[in-house]
Amino acid sequence: MPSGRVAVVAPTYNEAANMPELVSRLFSLGIDDLRLYIVDDNSPDGTAEVARGLSGEHDGRIEVISRRAKLGLGTAYVTGFTRALEDGCDYVVQMDADLSHVPDHLPVMLRKLEGADVVVGSRYTEGGGSDPGWGLKRRLLSSFGNHVIRLVTGLGVKDVTSGFKAYTAVALGSLDMDSFRCKGFGFQSEVAFQCQSKGYVVLEHPIVFIDRTKGKSKMSMHIIIEAIWKLTLLRLRRL
Repeated sequence: MPSGRVAVVAPTYNEAANMPELVSRLFSLGIDDLRLYIVDDNSPDGTAEVARGLSGEHDGRIEVISRRAKLGLGTAYVTGFTRALEDGCDYVVQMDADLSHVPDHLPVMLRKLEGADVVVGSRYTEGGGSDPGWGLKRRLLSSFGNHVIRLVTGLGVKDVTSGFKAYTAVALGSLDMDSFRCKGFGFQSEVAFQCQSKGYVVLEHPIVFIDRTKGKSKMSMHIIIEAIWKLTLLRLRRL
């Protein structure tokens, strides 16, 4: 595993029930200099308070950034990325707080950064997949969104909508954070588009996306259509 400070950035909204397990699993990985940045959008279930309480159990290595309202996934990541880079982190990982991204993949993804700028936790590369319990509708929704976004953006990465990524600080810090226009689902593809445009080495690491066991999924067809529309405009502007 490469040496240096590792930041995990996890946006939250009503994830209080998942906080204890997420924190426990992350800090049991044996990553020496690990920091967790929780970016919370004023969750009414007290997510921020739970996370702050857990920080005391882990030598203050959890920082909670509280925002005034639900301002969108994309802006939450930009806030967390900016803070992690300001703190001098050498590697930055983005992941969901609902445990759909299995924390056990982090050490391998970080090792792969020794030969890459970005590592994507991918459902659509060999060895990857989605929760076996997903019904046909959920599978079609996911694959449709991913396929169409790949088509309109021209991205080479197979899982363009993955929210599980690891970056070197150099690569992440070079991205134009102010240019991102998608606040939700499409943000992941905007990031992938910038990384490809800059010629970065992007590797895909196979993961199985696990459906949340606590809380409610925030994915919908409306979110996917909005992402496709905004990303189509992005590609047209670049052309």
